[in-house]
Amino acid sequence: MDYRPQGVCSRHIHVDVDSNNVIHNVQFEGGCSGNTQGISRLVEGMDINEAITRMEGIKCGYKGTSCPDQLAKALKLYKSQTS
Repeated sequence: MDYRPQGVCSRHIHVDVDSNNVIHNVQFEGGCSGNTQGISRLVEGMDINEAITRMEGIKCGYKGTSCPDQLAKALKLYKSQTS
């Protein structure tokens, strides 16, 4: 799935979710390179629900959201579209 994040430095998130709801191939366009690479590697192979629980609500500085929070939103959207 492709997702356009809002309120963060990254401009685009791509994520694949397999038929067992396991996350693969997370790619961020823009944002803090080290942080987004770290997020991508940490969630690789993780269950979608676990990732949402761990990342939802994380804030970046004064912003009301963050790249991890936006990834959680993308995953929630994916779940709502495939249910």
